[in-house]
Amino acid sequence: MKIPKTKKRYCPFCKKHTEHKVTQNKKKAASSLKHGSKYRARKRGLARGLGNQGRYSKPAVTQFKMTGKKATKKTDLRYECQICKKSHMQNEGIRAKKVEFV
Repeated sequence: MKIPKTKKRYCPFCKKHTEHKVTQNKKKAASSLKHGSKYRARKRGLARGLGNQGRYSKPAVTQFKMTGKKATKKTDLRYECQICKKSHMQNEGIRAKKVEFV
C-alpha cells in the first residue's frame, strides 16, 4: 500500500487543518492488567462466583468461530503536525502486507 509522506489532516492541538508528516510505528501488544487493577476488579465483585452478574454470568455464544491466523497486521500510523510538532495516531488501522511511503 502506498501512502504519501505528508498529508493535510485535522490537528486536534491546533484545532485546524494543517500539513502532517506520516510515520509508521511498530504495533505494540496489549499489556496484561497490573496487579492493582486485578485487585480492584476482584473488590468490585466482577469475578465469577459472587452471584448473578447479569449478562456477564452467561458464557459467550460462539457460533461462527474463525480459525487460522490473519495474513496481515494493522498499520500503526502516526501523524506529526508541521506547525505545533505534536503527533497523534489514526483511530483505526488499515490492513496491509507492505506499507510504502511515496
